[in-house]
Amino acid sequence: MKSPTVLAIVLNYRTPDLTVRAVTAAVAAMEGIAGAITVVDNASGDDSCQIIAQAIEGNGWDRVTLMQAGRNGGFGAGNNHGILAGLPGGAAPDYVYLLNSDAWPEAGAIRALLDVLVAAPAAGIAGSYIMGEDGAPHRTAFRFPSIAGEFEGAVRTGLFTRLLRDWVVPLPIPQVIARVDWVAGASVMLRRAMLDDIGLFDEAFFLYYEETDLCLRAARAGWQCLYVPASHTVHVGSVSTGMRNWTRTPQYWFDSRLHYFQQNHGSAYAAAATLSRIMGEGLWRLRCLVTRHDPRDPPRFLRDLTRHALRNGLSAKSPRAVPAQPSANLQGESR
Repeated sequence: MKSPTVLAIVLNYRTPDLTVRAVTAAVAAMEGIAGAITVVDNASGDDSCQIIAQAIEGNGWDRVTLMQAGRNGGFGAGNNHGILAGLPGGAAPDYVYLLNSDAWPEAGAIRALLDVLVAAPAAGIAGSYIMGEDGAPHRTAFRFPSIAGEFEGAVRTGLFTRLLRDWVVPLPIPQVIARVDWVAGASVMLRRAMLDDIGLFDEAFFLYYEETDLCLRAARAGWQCLYVPASHTVHVGSVSTGMRNWTRTPQYWFDSRLHYFQQNHGSAYAAAATLSRIMGEGLWRLRCLVTRHDPRDPPRFLRDLTRHALRNGLSAKSPRAVPAQPSANLQGESR
């Protein structure tokens, strides 16, 4: 029986040293798995390509290829570029493994995801157990966002969390393989047959919500998403985006959030979700004012969220890039 093939993709944007570390871990974790590793540079405009190319040559990584996307279209566009290129020679892989440049799979992490998908034909997506460099677990299994979930996540109050427990977006970390709505894209494996069915990432998302959207489209097409606790991956988190040090939430975060709700639920639902978020944020700020607590949000987040909503008319249709359609390059059996 032919061994399944895996194309591992590491997306780089001005993080060459971290990318080299991610590739080093991926090479080790791909041991015994048929396939290849592709590094996609998202038009970094620095010395990334030179540093990564030297590392590939210096380490003798004959399974690793470096390619340039030609533009910085964000997470989805960069990964789409690598997926469409396929394996060396153009063959389509059976599975695609996506790895952030600031994430490092441990030995057996990629194999664990592959084994789960091979054993579960109805599953199209499998995500890893993610932890920080200090070993602390990250919550990376989720429910899909909703109107109630937006309010609960914003108000951050135990009473509302208990009342809305069935809509809380972050899930408790599963201890066994579990079906979830969506998983974080830092270390995730996708079945190629699923991508043939539902299409690639929607490139209207620059950053954030793109994996949520992909998992929702998969679920609506009947594909399952699984969380695999045996697949351990270390993740620093938000290095390329600088999220940890945001002084203001960037426009693209608000754009992605609005596009997700409008594209998947319609303009009226998107307006309700935004109003729910604003109401929850307002109550949270009032509570922080009374108790003199730090809101812990980027400065002016509520103001920026409200302005973005008003500027887009709450229910106005968001601009959209090329529709995410099944790719002809990925149709059919692997060659």
